[in-house]
Amino acid sequence: MARPQAPLTAVALMITATLFIAGTMLAAKSLGTDTLGAPLHPLQISHGRFMFAFMGFIAASAVLRPKIRNPNITLHVSRTICGATGVTLMFAAVAFIPMSDATAISFLNPVFGMILAIPFLGEKVGRWRWLAAAMAFAGALILLRPGPDTFQVAALLALGAALAMGFELVFIKKLADREPPLQILLINNAIGCVLMSVAVIAFWAAPTLAQWGVLLALGLMMAGAQTCFINAMARADASYVTPFSYLTLIFAGLYDWAIFAQVPDWISVLGAAIIVSGAALLAWREAVNRARLRRIPVSMGGRV
Repeated sequence: MARPQAPLTAVALMITATLFIAGTMLAAKSLGTDTLGAPLHPLQISHGRFMFAFMGFIAASAVLRPKIRNPNITLHVSRTICGATGVTLMFAAVAFIPMSDATAISFLNPVFGMILAIPFLGEKVGRWRWLAAAMAFAGALILLRPGPDTFQVAALLALGAALAMGFELVFIKKLADREPPLQILLINNAIGCVLMSVAVIAFWAAPTLAQWGVLLALGLMMAGAQTCFINAMARADASYVTPFSYLTLIFAGLYDWAIFAQVPDWISVLGAAIIVSGAALLAWREAVNRARLRRIPVSMGGRV
């Protein structure tokens, strides 16, 4: 049974999700630099993210007692590998470049998801969507700062993160048609916890007490962000609520300025503006397409 539409609640949930997501990037940056002690490896940061998020969902499951029914393990593992790769690369990127830059480049993930949906989901992409993709890539190219003296190799990590998360979107779409949200989140974080527990062995370093606290906060914020995002999508059309996720860029920039005194330069602002414009165009075309599909049955009925 579909959940009743509640646009204002959906917006509040999405804004809360963006606060959490920007917070996770702030936590990752503090852990990946010497702010709280010796920097932790990105794989160890990802391990903390999955471990504590899994604990959060275990606690929620103890209360809600969901029934796990026919999970598609292959899709879950594929989704988790892509997600873990994307998160790890993003955590590595924010240690070297401004959080606002890394966040802006991460907004390419729906564009990559759109492109990958063509071969993997059989979707068709029109000229407006291709224009949106071209705009977003142009913005990313600006943020990469191509040139012998300005090129940011670390920005390629964020670009790789966006690509990995684009693949993850494809698997999420497949899973969303088959399984309930809490089951997807619980299994995703369980698999991620196991995979990252193995991957982190070679890079493990004892965190300081402060780093343990930030790892805990990182995992819980990620669990909160995922929960808010899914519930926001359930309460309003995706095309309506998704643009509010762009506030992540603003919050990441504010956090970076307040904690690390890092102010985005004009290149960062220009590149981010172009990427967000491309993503906004993509959301607008999605809204137009959904509205057109809703009108088709009515018009057909009128003719009959």
